[in-house]
Amino acid sequence: MELVTIRAFFAWCSVINMALLLWWVLFLLFAHDWTYRIHCKWFKISVEKFDAIHYAGMAFFKLAVFMFNLVPYFALRIIG
Repeated sequence: MELVTIRAFFAWCSVINMALLLWWVLFLLFAHDWTYRIHCKWFKISVEKFDAIHYAGMAFFKLAVFMFNLVPYFALRIIG
């Protein structure tokens, strides 16, 4: 596989994952109460716990995108 193809792969993975993260953030901003009501039917959690879980999930997802998509992309840009 060529270096250009691998670099394009990591670039598109980063774009797609950041779009998913943005969708998650916007969904919670604009449909927070609806999402909370849906989750409350499955799990008995408070609003504060719900917010903390989603905040931590978004932070972990963002960190994973940086570590597994953006860092390899920039490393490939540097060497190629």
